[in-house]
Amino acid sequence: MKEMHSLFTRLRMRFKGFMRRLGISAKHANYLEKWAILSVAVGVIGGLGGVVFDLLLEGCRHLFLDQGLEFLGYLGPWRLPLIVGIGGLISGFIVASTAPEAKGHGTDAAIKAFHKRWGSIRARIPVVKIIASAITIGSGGSAGREGPIAQTGAGFGSTLARLLRLNVRDRKTLLIAGIAAGIGSVFKSPLGGSIFAIEVLYRRDFEVEGFIPSVIASVSGYAVSMIFTGVKRAFEVPPVTLTNPLELILYGFLGLVCGVSAVIFVKVFYLTELLFERLKVPEAVKPAIGGALTGLIGLIVPEVLGGGYGVIQRAINGEFTTEELTFLGIAKIAATSFTVASGGSGGVFAPSVFVGAMIGGALNLFLKTLPLTFIGHIAPYVLVGMASFFAAASKAPLASVILVVEMSGGYQLLAPSLIACTIAYIISGDVTIYGSQLERR
Repeated sequence: MKEMHSLFTRLRMRFKGFMRRLGISAKHANYLEKWAILSVAVGVIGGLGGVVFDLLLEGCRHLFLDQGLEFLGYLGPWRLPLIVGIGGLISGFIVASTAPEAKGHGTDAAIKAFHKRWGSIRARIPVVKIIASAITIGSGGSAGREGPIAQTGAGFGSTLARLLRLNVRDRKTLLIAGIAAGIGSVFKSPLGGSIFAIEVLYRRDFEVEGFIPSVIASVSGYAVSMIFTGVKRAFEVPPVTLTNPLELILYGFLGLVCGVSAVIFVKVFYLTELLFERLKVPEAVKPAIGGALTGLIGLIVPEVLGGGYGVIQRAINGEFTTEELTFLGIAKIAATSFTVASGGSGGVFAPSVFVGAMIGGALNLFLKTLPLTFIGHIAPYVLVGMASFFAAASKAPLASVILVVEMSGGYQLLAPSLIACTIAYIISGDVTIYGSQLERR
């Protein structure tokens, strides 16, 4: 133990000596030392949490959607709503009996903890959230991984701060770093994860003090994730370029459509949540009802079950018609509202980018029916639609651009994405899927 302490002391002295040679003051050197250590710790834990979550999710998918559907084969098509409903019931019971704040889309719960609970999240929340969300999504619920892993990472950061007896300000900063670590690791988006963590807390502002810890934690979580899962991006995108500047006008129109559609999505989501809140049944049963209704939608449109990244890839490949893309987008809004607004544990990032992708693809195919010769490939419209819809719904336009670009590798689409996301952000006003966001710092 003494040897380790001596080694640690020597490393600290060398670090401070290196900072002095670079001309960095002792104050700033102490800041970097403190947050480098804490943020790396949160990033590693958050990255491991993301890996564990993915493993649990795959296990639940196999249990519910492979073995479960096969076991209940005698029920015919009605086994699907039953399976999704059972997943909702199990998830709802776990949450209601252990940690009620783990229900719904976890990012909003993390934002609420930052603003209203002094950055404090109970230590059990990360464990409960991972298990409940894996069951919800793995059984076919229409939800994504963003919310669960954001709340899980935030919980890790808050718990570490509490164990080290840090002050409220530092605890809030570690909560932000935890969000960044989770997002950066799961979506292979280190820059997007760090920007998202400081942008999503407000509708019109950034938590700038959390930027450096968020970057360190997000990169650390991303590195841990790479070790276990590799560097494969979420989507395979063909080489795309903007060949005609006139097309920027069409991307602006896409942003307008996505902004209006995001408002509809948020209104439907919270109306559904209100209806379930008024429902006179036990809290654990509500996600089961929402799951069963999602399963009924899945009988007609199975593509809306789960996160839907495979369906987005098919849209990028141009495998759907305009009518199919439009119907898929509408069905996804309904399925996500039933799954998450009923109290099911899951995120709204994946459903949001799903709906945006369908809108972008449908608009591209519609424009190709008009006498316009400069309409490009469907893939960039799908990607820009993803970014702009989530920008409007989440009030995180910059993070939305970076997340989608990093997830797809479509770096040529920065200009169209910035235009579309800005317009979508403005058009949607103060409407947000994250009800706990504040206007400004």
